Amino acid sequence: MGLVVQKYGGSSVADAEGIKRVAKRIVEAKKKGNQVVAVVSAMGDTTDELIDLAEQVSPIPAGRELDMLLTAGERISMALLAMAIKNLGQEAQSFTGSQAGVITDSVHNKARIIDVTPGRIRTSVDEGNIAIVAGFQGVSQDSKDITTLGRGGSDTTAVALAAALDADVCEIYTDVDGVFTADPRVVKKARKIDWISFEDMLELAASGSKVLLHRCVEYARRYNIPIHVRSSFSGLPGTWVSNEPQGDQQVEHAIISGVAHDVSEAKVTVVGVPDKPGEAASIFRAIADAEINIDMVVQNVSAASTGLTDISFTLPKTDGKKATAALEKIKPSVGYASLRYDDQVAKISLVGAGMKTNPGVTAQFFEALSDAGVNIELISTSEIRISVVTRADDVKEAVQAVHSSFGLDSDSEEAVVYGGTGR
Repeated sequence: MGLVVQKYGGSSVADAEGIKRVAKRIVEAKKKGNQVVAVVSAMGDTTDELIDLAEQVSPIPAGRELDMLLTAGERISMALLAMAIKNLGQEAQSFTGSQAGVITDSVHNKARIIDVTPGRIRTSVDEGNIAIVAGFQGVSQDSKDITTLGRGGSDTTAVALAAALDADVCEIYTDVDGVFTADPRVVKKARKIDWISFEDMLELAASGSKVLLHRCVEYARRYNIPIHVRSSFSGLPGTWVSNEPQGDQQVEHAIISGVAHDVSEAKVTVVGVPDKPGEAASIFRAIADAEINIDMVVQNVSAASTGLTDISFTLPKTDGKKATAALEKIKPSVGYASLRYDDQVAKISLVGAGMKTNPGVTAQFFEALSDAGVNIELISTSEIRISVVTRADDVKEAVQAVHSSFGLDSDSEEAVVYGGTGR
């Protein structure tokens, strides 16, 4: 008997029919002799609808109360799914994040998991029950308040529970058949990947791939939990994410794993920064104190005649106002000239561990963008990734051009997207 943790996204449990379909799949796993723990997201677009409702009654909802509101979505899903499973003749118990032992820090709306103490879950499955856990939520270690983990937090809940329970596998069910070489909503000929390393998946997730959250993959790598990404709408095998291929898989590591894109970022340029020690530190300290994560950073060579330089960086659009407000406060001390904010940008990334030993990949990447008439604004590289910032309007042409240039297009039928947003 093995222990399997399964996670179902909002598109998989979007309505009553979806919940019944998921219940059947969970019961099938149980009948195969497995102990099963299922983690569920809120139904469909419930979380977005709750956020909209909160903003209608308060322009800036209090973080604690917003978390109390948003966690209601997953509680609805878990209870309905438990009911559907019982209707199929199996015993099921539902648990909130706090009941499941998901302990977090005290940061509301984007808490991080500190520990998982799944005693009640272990007892429940040992008694023969299927345990249903509300994803995306936990309880603060210090304040004992309910917290949420941020967008896609149910992925992280599932992997954290799998690690704490020493599960054999964590299955992430979504609305596509696995991890693809590009977003199949943008590139119809995207090819499904049978196996991908944690290293490559981390880069794809950080670069905008929607199938898995970056924190989820990071957690899985740390505790060596194999992830199987599958569709809840089909019975097809999905994509394994692990240190090594699973079972009898014989997978030759490709030079390029895939092309990712992200349209959720904005670009900030601090114009006319005095080119002397400490000024960049002051700028990024202000951003850090505002609890904002930044991505790409580029500093121009200073003009000899003026001794001034420009510093550009990208960050989530949702943090744009907070970032510009933080930088305005330090303008007198830093002495920069002005700020430019641009939220009509997109990030295109080419990812693959093989590129570090294959010369010419960088040239081919930029040639593909040039042939597509795509202008580049920022460039960032690592050993296994090349990222550029372009105009948001160019993202579809850019991704398709790069995907085709590296021979990633599938020779078979087009990829199927069953519904939802890919998570």
